Amino acid sequence: MRLLRLFPLLVTLSTLSFASAPAGIPRELARERAALISDLQYRLQFTLVPHASSTSGHAEISFQLKSATAPLPIDYREGSASKLEINGSAVPVVSENGHIILPQDKLRAGENQLSIDFASPVAPAGKAITRFEDKDDGKEYIYTLFVPMDASMAFPCFDQPDLKGRFTLEVTAPASWTVISNTQSQGAGSASFGQPLDFVFAETKPISTYLFAFAAGPFKKVNDTSGLPGVWVRSSQYQRAIAEAPELQEITARGMKFLEQYFAQPFPFPKYDLVLIPGFAYGGMEHAGATFLREESVLFRTAPTHSDLIGRDLLTLHELTHQWFGDFTTMRWFDDLWLKEGFAQYMAYRALSELKPDEHVWQRFYLAIKPAAYAIDSTLGTTPIYQNIDNLQNAKSAYGAIVYSKAPGLLRQLAFILGDEHFRDGLRIYLREHEYGNATWEDLVGAFERASGRSLDEWASAWIKRRGMPQVDVSWSCSAGKLRNFKLSQHNVLNEGGVWPIAMQVLLSYNDAPPARLKVEMTRATADVPQADGRPCPSFVFANDNDYAYGRFLLDRESRRSVENHLGSIEDLFERSLLWGSLWDSVREAQLAPWDYLSLVRHFVPAENDESLSQSLVSHTVTALHRYVHPQTRAEFVPSFETIAADRMQHAQEQGLRIVWFRAYRALAETVGGRERLQDLLDGKLQVPGVQLRSLDRWRMVTALIALNDAHANEIFAAERQRDHTGDGLKYAYVAEAASPDAATKKKYFDDYLHNAMRPEDWVEQSLGAFNYWNESELTLPYLRPALEELPQIKRERKIFFVLGWLGAFIDGQQSAEADNEVHQWLNTATIDSDLRLKVLEFLDDLDRAVKIKKTFP
Repeated sequence: MRLLRLFPLLVTLSTLSFASAPAGIPRELARERAALISDLQYRLQFTLVPHASSTSGHAEISFQLKSATAPLPIDYREGSASKLEINGSAVPVVSENGHIILPQDKLRAGENQLSIDFASPVAPAGKAITRFEDKDDGKEYIYTLFVPMDASMAFPCFDQPDLKGRFTLEVTAPASWTVISNTQSQGAGSASFGQPLDFVFAETKPISTYLFAFAAGPFKKVNDTSGLPGVWVRSSQYQRAIAEAPELQEITARGMKFLEQYFAQPFPFPKYDLVLIPGFAYGGMEHAGATFLREESVLFRTAPTHSDLIGRDLLTLHELTHQWFGDFTTMRWFDDLWLKEGFAQYMAYRALSELKPDEHVWQRFYLAIKPAAYAIDSTLGTTPIYQNIDNLQNAKSAYGAIVYSKAPGLLRQLAFILGDEHFRDGLRIYLREHEYGNATWEDLVGAFERASGRSLDEWASAWIKRRGMPQVDVSWSCSAGKLRNFKLSQHNVLNEGGVWPIAMQVLLSYNDAPPARLKVEMTRATADVPQADGRPCPSFVFANDNDYAYGRFLLDRESRRSVENHLGSIEDLFERSLLWGSLWDSVREAQLAPWDYLSLVRHFVPAENDESLSQSLVSHTVTALHRYVHPQTRAEFVPSFETIAADRMQHAQEQGLRIVWFRAYRALAETVGGRERLQDLLDGKLQVPGVQLRSLDRWRMVTALIALNDAHANEIFAAERQRDHTGDGLKYAYVAEAASPDAATKKKYFDDYLHNAMRPEDWVEQSLGAFNYWNESELTLPYLRPALEELPQIKRERKIFFVLGWLGAFIDGQQSAEADNEVHQWLNTATIDSDLRLKVLEFLDDLDRAVKIKKTFP
């Protein structure tokens, strides 16, 4: 029956009508190929030539075929293929819509051998094989990035996650280069002076095509210490990396030891390298045995706070966790993307809580992870964690806050429900039963059920398959000093119905006594809490103490009044962070006036000494000033916040806190005096004690002065360009100029974004915020609709997160009702796929909120 269902599709693929062949990799094709093909092996050879726009290669592919009763498509696009041989017979190359059709009469049941030559594109942006030219020393680097289905842009393959193969790689490259791949190099062949070398790599374990990778160029290995993960960096950054690599290696080695013990599973690959890639599209990519990290995430371009250093630890641990969750055991299809991303995110924090127990890890988790999850789940653009991906060409849409923020938040809740040991044991079962294989969310939930002896049907149905989240409200009263009528209720924030099973810890706080904490499980729309009745009347109540639950938790009116009066006296950092977060949620729900929130921050923040919480408060303050209040209100608050920031960046006790307030000052300053102080910082007349400002710190101040149309901005920009001739400096100058408040510059940049294929993607991505600077919304409004019209092309040609950055810049750069109407009108008439429509709705939500908040609080 599988062959009968597959046959019409394969017949269509084998016709000469290009339009009739399905684009991408449809789910049904992938399912049928997975049922037919096994024992895949790839022997790949690439020849890398400096400055070339393509790489030539050769592939030998062997596989077992259950039966050969129809043509078989193998995936390859955007390159050229020749000299195809199947089982020793020469066959013409027939390509259709990203597939090469293997004719049925040349295939056979059992083992098949395929041989093919190919030439694949290499470019600075938009291709699976990327070329980077180091502007500092003129050297060239080449690296691959295949997730989710771009391996087939580099070589012919069965490009789906559940057709794992063993890869053997040979790369011919200049003798001065080094090549890093998934396995250890077996050495490079000898060559005459100046002639290329052949770099040969051992066969991999079974891995998915998107996890195969190589990087090539004059990389140098930093701190080559036996027993520690290798760290590779481009030559021009070697000296900078020497100081950073030991700490990176140390946290990785400790993390590896912890995860091996936690999962009861040794590290699953023969070696582990970390390769620092300049301008990399993501923070990191977990290729099996060779993680690629964005260089800027390790070698900071700004003066780093302590939180930045912790963030680097978490990035490293996230990618390391993927070696088990994602590489060793891989989701069968990208609709279960959360199986790798959610777990990597959660386990990074779980590991760090053990490795650095004094770092308030779960408070950091709340501040860094939960806001993005709650924000998207409050919008009509949200999706379930399990996302229906009908074709791998749409898999990019699965990436975002749902898998990176909501999924780890739910895993924290599940660990609270099951208990740490049952949660850990479930993970061990899951990994043990799917080693070097593929799995689905049902497999994971089944493992948790077996480990805990508890049914999770209702939990999984609600949290994995349904979109949105609950809002949990508390009602209570007091009589004769005793708590009475304590009730919880929940409703769907999207008004789409349904009830979520929720486990939470309820806090009863007292001014003159220790708090009481009650564990409550809620499975209906309302729940009485009998263990609360009769207790002393609390000062305030908060229903998500310690952030175990997932949902919106607003303070009731009496509790909010008490919290607003006592925020300064709440000593528990985690509790204080959660309460500030709930107040901000009240602002976003138009239940608390933004100027009341700003007044609270202005009153309490000078005494706040936690770096992470201070950063959160600063971020919300900037958002409120730039998006949620009218200009006259902003003008009333900005001078006082400039004063606070100027004082704190000079006098805060901890260096990291001084950096937080320097960044706050740069973001907030707009008065004449504020801009003069930015110039003093650039000129060295004013300094942040103990802090050496770095290149990006300086360029961001220049960008702000340009955007604010400061009278001296042009000469400051010219002076900084003269001062900074580095490759980074060239990029940051491009970013800064995008903020110029004139129509000609905006037109030049928008044209460059759309038509300059040679512009590196990270240059464009980093400049989008400057182009759409908060005070230039009238100037950029004419580009809002054109930016929306370009979405299909951007989704098709750019890397995974670029669409999110594009929408975030062009929609978040607006605050007016006019812009809000423009987007709604465009959505009503636009012909776009459902994935892009959801993404637009996601970002439109905050513009809707900005308009609503200003209308509610004029």
